[in-house]
Amino acid sequence: MSEGYDLAEARVRFAEIVHDAEQGKPVQITRLGKPVAIVLSLREYQRLASENLSENLGFGAALAEFRQKYQIQALDINPDQVFKQIREGCCGREVIL
Repeated sequence: MSEGYDLAEARVRFAEIVHDAEQGKPVQITRLGKPVAIVLSLREYQRLASENLSENLGFGAALAEFRQKYQIQALDINPDQVFKQIREGCCGREVIL
């Protein structure tokens, strides 16, 4: 990451910060010494946003994408066998309301 600026200095150097971001150098902005924001180029933002598209998918589509990405079928895991050892087949515990 390139330089960082406190909020007051960032106001004064806004054009310079935007220029650095356009050149591919993310700029950190701090308030009272604590990081609060990062300025980055539109291209980098779009790249990051497209990587997170699976967050916008439904669970089933995200699961299918995960299985394909990590080739779950090649691991030859039988979930019925794995979970059979972990969970008992009884009806569960009694709940008193």
